[in-house]
Amino acid sequence: MEARLQEAQLLKEQGNQRYREGRFRAAAGRYHRALLQLRGLEPGPVPAPVPVPDLGPRAPTLTPAQEDALRNTQTACYNNLAACLLQMEPVNYERVREYSQKVLRRQPDNAKALYRAGVAFFHLQDYEQAQRHLLAAVHRQPKDADVQRYLQLTQSELSSYHRKQRQLYVGMFG
Repeated sequence: MEARLQEAQLLKEQGNQRYREGRFRAAAGRYHRALLQLRGLEPGPVPAPVPVPDLGPRAPTLTPAQEDALRNTQTACYNNLAACLLQMEPVNYERVREYSQKVLRRQPDNAKALYRAGVAFFHLQDYEQAQRHLLAAVHRQPKDADVQRYLQLTQSELSSYHRKQRQLYVGMFG
């Protein structure tokens, strides 16, 4: 179990190095492999006592430090995977959204995950969700030009959408 945690952390670090080198596909592969190393280690809910013994596979018992390392490594890998996907063509915005939301479930104030989720929602044309995530990101990183740019693009799209909706209703009821 400890060996799998260490292997996952090593793979994550290798992914970070490849990302810094601009080798995004290779970095994504390392992050995926790290997550595979961690599969099955995460503790689940404590089962209720049953009269028949559980014969299925059980997740190993983790120390609190191991559990923290597991969750931190998983969260970092999902966040880094989202970053890689944004750099690769064609961008899979569904996956960027999915991975960013996994990070945000554990770290709701993670500015990078908020930004990446906002970008994904923008490109998936869910401008309300994009604005919600980008506003949260801009509160945490007010000087980040990329966050500001996407927030402006999102607000422009929302304005255009609301203008078209008003025209539609005026045409229907006017």
